[in-house]
Amino acid sequence: MGKILALIFSFFSIFSPVTEEPKLTTLILGGDVMLGRTVMTTALDKNDPIYPFRKISDYLGSADITFVNLENAVTKDCKPDATRSSMVFCAKPEMLEGPVYSGVDIVNLANNHTLNYGKAGFIETKQFLENKNIDFTGDSNLIIKDVNGTKFGFLGFEKSQQANPKLSAAEINLISQSDAKVDVLVVAMHWGVEYQDTALPGVTTQAHEIVNLGADVVVGHHPHWVQNTEYYNGVPIYYSLGNLVFDQMWSEKTKEGLLVKLTFENRKIVKEELVTTYMGVWGQPKIIHQ
Repeated sequence: MGKILALIFSFFSIFSPVTEEPKLTTLILGGDVMLGRTVMTTALDKNDPIYPFRKISDYLGSADITFVNLENAVTKDCKPDATRSSMVFCAKPEMLEGPVYSGVDIVNLANNHTLNYGKAGFIETKQFLENKNIDFTGDSNLIIKDVNGTKFGFLGFEKSQQANPKLSAAEINLISQSDAKVDVLVVAMHWGVEYQDTALPGVTTQAHEIVNLGADVVVGHHPHWVQNTEYYNGVPIYYSLGNLVFDQMWSEKTKEGLLVKLTFENRKIVKEELVTTYMGVWGQPKIIHQ
C-alpha cells in the first residue's frame, strides 16, 4: 500500500504547478562622493586609492545595482598639491579604484562640480568611467539596467542653489520618454541649498512634478547634510543623502551620510533599509547604524 501511495503522489506531483520564488532585486542609493582634494591626498599618501571605500565596500557591493553622485572631474592633469583646499574638484584616474572595488554600477554626473575642468575634463571623466565599466547619467542620457527581468532606468539633473528650480521642456520630455522605456525610473536631483536639513518648498514642488512625470524613486544630493524623506503618491523621495565620501570634516552633519537599500519584487518596492554612515577620519566613512 505504501508503494502505491508513493506512486500516486509522484504521479500528481509531476503535474502540480511549481511555485517559483519571487525574483528580488536590490538597489543601493548613496550620497555625494568627492574623490579629490584631501580624500585623494590621504589615499595616495597611504598608497591605497581604495582607502575611502574600505569600510563600506562590502555593503555597497551587496546590491544588484549601486548608484551614487560623483562630484568631481576625473583627469590625468589633476595635481594633488594644488587641490588640497580648492573648490575646483578633480581626482586622478586611480581614485576610481574605490568605486570599482565597491561595486558601484552607476554615477550621476549632473552636478555643480562636474565641469570644473571644462568640457575637455568632462569628456575625459566619461572616458575614464567607461574604461572602468562604470555607467554614468546626468548627460541628458538614460541608463537602463535589466536585472531579473525588470528594467531599471536612471536619470540625473543639476539644479543646485536654486530656491525654485524648474525643469526645461527637454528635461520634462526626457523624464516622460524614459518612463515609457523602463519598469522602474530612478531620478537623481542635484538640488537645494547647502547645509540645510529640510528641503526647500520649491524643491518639494519640483520633486512632486518629477513623480507626476513618471519617476518611481527620487534621490537628492548637494546640501551635504542628510535631509527629510517623503512619500508622495507612494513614491519615495530622499531629498538629500548627505556626504558619503567627502572631506568636509569641520562639522558633524557634513560627516554623516545615508545609504538607502531598496528591495524590489519586479517593479514594486517590498523593503526599505536606511543605513547611516559617518566619517570619523579624513575621507573614510564607516557604517554606524544598519
